[in-house]
Amino acid sequence: MKNGIALRKCVVLSVIALIVIALLRVTPTVRAGQDSADDASTTIRPEAIRADMRFLADDLLEGRATGKRGHEIAAKFMASEFEAMGLEPAGENGTYFQSVPLRAVRPDEAHTTLSIARGRKEQALTFRQDFLTAGDPSRTDTSVEAPVVYVGFGVTAPEQGYDDYAGVEAKGKVVAYLFGAPARFESTVRAHYSSDVAKEANAAAHGAVGTIWLDSPALEQLYPFKDQVRDLAFPDMRWLDAQGQPNDYFPELRGAAILNMEATARLLEGSGKSPQEIYAAAKEGKPGSFALPVTAKMKIATKLEDLHSPNVVARLQGSDAKLRDEYVVYSAHLDHLGIGEPVNGKKIYNGALDNASGSATLLEIARAYSQMKPHPRRSILFLSVTGEEEGLLGSDYFAHYPTVAKDGLVANINIDGNAALLWPIEDVIPRGSEHSTLGAAAHEAAARLKLDVSPDPVPDLVFFIRSDQYSFVKQGIPSIFFSAGIKSSDPKVKPVEIITKWRQTIYHKPQDDMNQPFDFESGAKFARCGFLLGYGVAQQNEKPTWNPGDFFGEHYGKHKN
Repeated sequence: MKNGIALRKCVVLSVIALIVIALLRVTPTVRAGQDSADDASTTIRPEAIRADMRFLADDLLEGRATGKRGHEIAAKFMASEFEAMGLEPAGENGTYFQSVPLRAVRPDEAHTTLSIARGRKEQALTFRQDFLTAGDPSRTDTSVEAPVVYVGFGVTAPEQGYDDYAGVEAKGKVVAYLFGAPARFESTVRAHYSSDVAKEANAAAHGAVGTIWLDSPALEQLYPFKDQVRDLAFPDMRWLDAQGQPNDYFPELRGAAILNMEATARLLEGSGKSPQEIYAAAKEGKPGSFALPVTAKMKIATKLEDLHSPNVVARLQGSDAKLRDEYVVYSAHLDHLGIGEPVNGKKIYNGALDNASGSATLLEIARAYSQMKPHPRRSILFLSVTGEEEGLLGSDYFAHYPTVAKDGLVANINIDGNAALLWPIEDVIPRGSEHSTLGAAAHEAAARLKLDVSPDPVPDLVFFIRSDQYSFVKQGIPSIFFSAGIKSSDPKVKPVEIITKWRQTIYHKPQDDMNQPFDFESGAKFARCGFLLGYGVAQQNEKPTWNPGDFFGEHYGKHKN
């Protein structure tokens, strides 16, 4: 009797023990009493980010140049990882890939010329030394000879009460302008008007036949002329539409060139304005436009080559039958620059931080979502894009020709460079979140990890137009460029100094490799915040919307169908 009772007690205790062990082994995403998103975010591991970065930034991949073998290997790696997570292929023809048709554009330097004529006196400029051009994306030979008009920033912004073309005649002229836009513009609006596409479109709309970018201290800070010359080793690229026409192309503009500081001064000679005067006026937001007493003669010869490069697209289907046809899109560019001019004896531009880190972060966020039960209400799309370094090409092509229903794309969260790897983060910068209801989601996600939310600390660098979220913005889709902040409670850690030095000495150089002192735990914390941001958007009853009267909503919201 006693033995029987003891035996039953042993059996009961054994069963209880087995149940406890089983519960302990259950994935954290389904533990009772826990928030599934918080638990899923803890599965994001610094070791995994490091491992994925180590592969993607290896010399074997030769810098992952768009259209090259190294990028193809990286794309197959991303697809394999998505497949291993159980994510559905969301590319073309039941695959994880979307083939992007591209055109590589290289100037034929031996047959490209630029000269400045004053009356009967003509001064020839030297390619690479005084000027450069990327070439023409549609014509192998083009030329233009026309008077030059200085048009400040080259900006027409009626909603800002600003127009650089007021009071000057640009029709039939070559327009010369400075980098940037007035400082009084809100930072992301300023970034929008600083883009070369916006300026070229405006020039064409005013009847110009060519453009000249003038060098300036502001442009030298962002992209020095010597670095632009170095980067001639890499071709310019455009994506092609179904008719084989390049994107963002204005055939009315028959020539385009960029001058260095010395050539800029030469162009202004005899105008009554010195370079210092136009720089000072531009800094005050009052550049003033005027005709120059010169004629520009440009002959542009170009070598063209058509090719293809893949985007990688994977899907996690949403759990809500009413919302699963709407997508929150995470994006990160997979490409980098490839093999170029040697710097300190090294010629492979590995792109570890830019953007193997963003790609590795994308994989860890996707892995966290794949373990959730149930899935978020909306579907999640993971987009690893090509051609970002060539002008946001892969993302722009996808935003024009998505592999899922275009009207289902409700938000984009873009990750380009996980700078949290460079210092322990205490805040995040969700660039663009102030324009839509995504702002509230960004603050909520940051609060869950006790992180602050900060505004863009360097609006002069116009980051909002320099990465893939801008492709979605231009199609009317609320988007965020999600970045690490610059706060630190440790006086020995100075994020502003760290990132400034990194941009000056490592950005777009072969030294962006895995030999840098990365903080992978901080990088994982940033990834967790990005995960929580997307999850919050995926769970909301209402889809994200532009704020009432917002600039980007007014300009591009109509594109959203």
